[in-house]
Amino acid sequence: MQRLIIEKSGPITTIWMNRPEKKNALDSVMLNELREVLTAPVAPEDRVLVIRGKGTVFCSGLDMSERRETIGSGSASGIETMLRAIELTPLPVVAVVQGDAIAGGNELALHCDLVIASSTARFGMSLAQVGLAPNWFLAKKLMEVLGPVTTREMLLLGDPLPATKLHALGLIARCVAPDALEAEASKVIDRLAANAPLSLKAMKALTVRQLQLRDNIPHDDVDALVQAAMKSQDAQEGMKARLEKRKAAFKGR
Repeated sequence: MQRLIIEKSGPITTIWMNRPEKKNALDSVMLNELREVLTAPVAPEDRVLVIRGKGTVFCSGLDMSERRETIGSGSASGIETMLRAIELTPLPVVAVVQGDAIAGGNELALHCDLVIASSTARFGMSLAQVGLAPNWFLAKKLMEVLGPVTTREMLLLGDPLPATKLHALGLIARCVAPDALEAEASKVIDRLAANAPLSLKAMKALTVRQLQLRDNIPHDDVDALVQAAMKSQDAQEGMKARLEKRKAAFKGR
């Protein structure tokens, strides 16, 4: 089964993540394919990119079975490269979130310019529950979009937050009943596609550039803490416990 389904309708390109049997988990193949689509040359007629997930879950994050094999290296896989591609594409990117967006799936949604979510969807970062921590780039996006209070709640507890809460706080653009999601998404996407393309590209570049300043804050010491967590015995135990559907026994080493 192909990992991505690409649909083009006039100025709108829709990218479907197509691993519903795996809750659209991001393996290395899907990450590479997403990056290639997002970095492809933009045609003059292109206006909007849309990212969606097949099935009931938007995206459950990095593929756990594949991630466990590389956890000892401390590698963040190709997710950061893919997320940077979302930021740097000149087109506005819309995430249509019909179901849960967890860990890397949460980052994927929040890196998009606009999020349109079902009221039954949840957004979360469960890394603390498996012994991991987000790197600087991933945590920076959470702070930019969610602010310090909601970011701390999401990261430190690790429990998913309902889309209704994020919308009430003004952190995602739209949140509607499941049966209204398609109509709302079409309305917003068509509205974007009707706007002046050069204006959209300029505004996207303006917002991204202003937020990139945080990349220059010294954070080597923070990186070292993140790497220590990723290479720990606890991380191995957390991943193993999650795959075995049991409670992890963390020992702080």
